[in-house]
Amino acid sequence: MSSLRTALLAELRAYVPADARERAMRDRLAAFIASQPRAFERALTIGHVTASAWIVNAARTHALLTHHRKLGKWLQLGGHVDGDPDVRASALREAREESGLRSLRFASEAIYDVDIHAIPARGSEPAHEHFDVRFAFEADGAEPFVVSDESHDLAWVALASLADYGADESVLRLARKTAHL
Repeated sequence: MSSLRTALLAELRAYVPADARERAMRDRLAAFIASQPRAFERALTIGHVTASAWIVNAARTHALLTHHRKLGKWLQLGGHVDGDPDVRASALREAREESGLRSLRFASEAIYDVDIHAIPARGSEPAHEHFDVRFAFEADGAEPFVVSDESHDLAWVALASLADYGADESVLRLARKTAHL
């Protein structure tokens, strides 16, 4: 087992979840990484590890969300780790690729959140799960962003307005944690 994978497992086991639901997801995520040699590879069709970026402005009043092209809903930025167990680097890479922001910096080096969510079948890709490790970032809310081909749109959304964007419980949980950053 690689040192990055071992370190991630130790960090996940030490991570303190926000509630019982997140605790159950943390435990499943750690067990998945420990038992699946190809956990970080997108080719693992039952599911794979992904990395996300919860990006807030300096005042921590707004989050940058993407209207995801494939899923058709407003979410945090992030994506596949492409075989790399360095989930921090993957979260940062995905955030930069999907937003074009250069002012991104970690709000904390620690894991911010974990989530496991179902991805529906699409084309030849079967339904599967994303085992998502999430990190908090801060960015200059005035810096222009670029909408990538993975998104319909990007927007700085007021945390108080997330429900107006149809935010699901996992995004609302990210927002609730923002006060503790």
